[in-house]
Amino acid sequence: MEHNGTVRLQHEIVHGKKLATEGAEAIWNWASPAGQKRANRRAQFLVTVGKISATDRVLEIGCGTGLFTRKIVEQSGATIIANDLSEELLAIARETNANPRICYEIGDAMNLTYGEGEFDVVCGSSILHHLNFDEILPEIFRVLKKGGRMVFAEPNMLNPQILIQKNVPFIKARLGDSPDETAVIRWKFAKQLTNLGFSNVRIFPYDFLHPATPVMFIPLVDGVGRFIEKIPVLKEIAGSVIIYAEK
Repeated sequence: MEHNGTVRLQHEIVHGKKLATEGAEAIWNWASPAGQKRANRRAQFLVTVGKISATDRVLEIGCGTGLFTRKIVEQSGATIIANDLSEELLAIARETNANPRICYEIGDAMNLTYGEGEFDVVCGSSILHHLNFDEILPEIFRVLKKGGRMVFAEPNMLNPQILIQKNVPFIKARLGDSPDETAVIRWKFAKQLTNLGFSNVRIFPYDFLHPATPVMFIPLVDGVGRFIEKIPVLKEIAGSVIIYAEK
């Protein structure tokens, strides 16, 4: 059942407190050796696919602890406003991922306070699936400059584990998800972006490296996974998708 905006917002605030208390990056599976490798590859995709450069003014929504904020700045040299709903996660970000090119700000991504056409790029990692697509996507379109880009990495609903995790409530709770989060079906999401006026929409599945992969098997699993990413049909069950579109 879809919750109204206020309840959804409250769920995410509570979820942020839980993440900050119990260890966000461990819950998000970025802390393991395989998770760190996945994080580095994801950040590289965000920068290269999003064509983020040092001259860009970037808005990152759902920055959390600033893990990807730091990686994006280090790889691109861009100036980033990093926005999140959770005061607790932002406090961690300011302490652990401080950088003069980053400004951390609290805010509701579905009701952005920025003006129309302020940003060259709007980006994020695993955030859109927490939000109401009908509310967040028009906001992203509004704050982008003409010709600006959006680039996000999100969970893929066609991945068997994610399909179960996002749709079976007790498993969702056990694995640390918030009550309202979902995942992306890439062709449906592409149609929604096109209907909003975005152009050059590109969404592709990737990532077969599970964060629980033992260290000794990471090279093998990663190599096999990258091969599968090139195989039609099989690639559709990858763990994540990269989303790119232009205004």
